[in-house]
Amino acid sequence: MNIAIIGLGYVGLPLALQFARSGVKVLGLDVDGKKVESINAGKSYIRHIDGGEIQKLVKAGKLSASADFSKIKEVEAVLICVPTPLKKNREPDLSFVLKTGEAIAPHLQSGMLVVLESTTYPGTTENELREVLERGSGLKAGKDFHLAYSPEREDPGNPDSKVSEIPKVIGGYTPACLEAAKEIYGKAIRTLIPVTNCRTAEATKLLENIFRGVNIALVNELKSVYGAMDIDIWEVIAAARTKPFGFMPFYPGPGLGGHCIPIDPFYLAWKAKQLGQETRFVELAGEINTAMPRLVVAQLNKALASRKKTLRGAKILIVGLAYKSDVDDDRESPSYRLMDLLKSEGAGVAYHDPHIPVIRKTREHPHWAGTKSVAWDAKTISSFDAVLIATAHGSMNFQELADWAQLIVDTRNAMAGIKTADGKVWKA
Repeated sequence: MNIAIIGLGYVGLPLALQFARSGVKVLGLDVDGKKVESINAGKSYIRHIDGGEIQKLVKAGKLSASADFSKIKEVEAVLICVPTPLKKNREPDLSFVLKTGEAIAPHLQSGMLVVLESTTYPGTTENELREVLERGSGLKAGKDFHLAYSPEREDPGNPDSKVSEIPKVIGGYTPACLEAAKEIYGKAIRTLIPVTNCRTAEATKLLENIFRGVNIALVNELKSVYGAMDIDIWEVIAAARTKPFGFMPFYPGPGLGGHCIPIDPFYLAWKAKQLGQETRFVELAGEINTAMPRLVVAQLNKALASRKKTLRGAKILIVGLAYKSDVDDDRESPSYRLMDLLKSEGAGVAYHDPHIPVIRKTREHPHWAGTKSVAWDAKTISSFDAVLIATAHGSMNFQELADWAQLIVDTRNAMAGIKTADGKVWKA
């Protein structure tokens, strides 16, 4: 069997590797020529993915990459794993999905399966994507070709997470479309979860991420409330998680990051408004999480004031640029928002992240492109008026940070249990 996977990023590449190691011949398609070159050379450009495995599968003829979308006509299924960001007004940006559909359509063959994996609002697959595919191919979904939606479920940075072991939700445009999708995914994924239709599968993905976003907003709000009562939220969570039923721990932080949780709730909110429905709970959680960077900066200002310093003219080091620990993914990272806020307050800003040595150009923060991670040594760290821990990577030595830094503001509880001078560490 031959399949194509469009989008070789944090979702598409792991999926391609799983299909390839399961014996399926995979063609990876991407408009980024550097990614295509890396795959064909057997090299990885994502930290937690082993380049040796890529090389092995390429040599075995099970994996190849190209920017030539005309090769789609040679495969039996096309899986779409492209970004679905927000526009500046927080409306869904389906441009990547629709442009991909336009690129697929001229090469779509009778009997082929097209699956969207990108997170989106209910109705995207059977409406917007279907219309683009039908218009460009002259074929009809459910009659001439199969159409389905199966949301990605990736957990980057978790060494115990395996693509083959994560249950796969699948919704088809028709019952026959669902069966076609089950046949494809069954070759690589152990457990399949079929649902009634594409809309249900799309809604499932939104629920998963909104659930996390709302609960993170809850602990972020409680962090401020408990802080005013001189209660440590981290100690509260540690105690609460000992309850063997009815509780699931979530942790506060400097804001939400990654391509899913900061974005997905607004996809549902936008779609709900089109139907005259309100999502007050979801939108409130989004507002709380979005406000966290400003609250962190305010706490940093208080910490500096205790040393008779102000943000204006201060040198601040952001520790951790990736949105979560032990990954090199900086998409939607709250660290960028923190850097922007600090710069606007007149502070000098630098960062350290062992997994992101140089900031790549991003659509949201192009002004930081080319900025390099500073060294992790006593001379460098001690030269900053304050260190702000935004992401705690496992490879970081926080005892060294305690020994070297003048002042530390910790948003991740990374300094818990670390020996340090009184008054040096502030929680935020």
